[in-house]
Amino acid sequence: MTTKYPICPDRIRQVPRQFSWVDQRLVRDRYLERGSHQAAALYLFLVTVADCQGLSYYSDSSIMKRLSMEESTLEQARRNLIRLELIAYRKPLYQVLALPVGPRPISTARVATDRPLAIGQIFKQILGGAA
Repeated sequence: MTTKYPICPDRIRQVPRQFSWVDQRLVRDRYLERGSHQAAALYLFLVTVADCQGLSYYSDSSIMKRLSMEESTLEQARRNLIRLELIAYRKPLYQVLALPVGPRPISTARVATDRPLAIGQIFKQILGGAA
């Protein structure tokens, strides 16, 4: 096994006082692959601004301005994250949720919208993922 050394040892990450950390299972358990790019941007923003309980009161208008998103895009990204069980939302409060423990039965297919998939697309994704 190769030993890893930091490229910039003076810049090793630590949990900051204000708390903000991203769980590696977002990649390992393929959560990011199941969401849109806009959902990933919204999630990163919420993880960054949330307090230690995952709570944030940032308004939609503020989020849209900071992420350069239209209202419909923000709504779609939020629905995407709710469907993936990554956030909860009750206007005006967002909560970044702890990732579920254990295997996730959700498809690992990338979902750019909340539109339903045709059964043929689902089987194609399942069979393509098994190859």
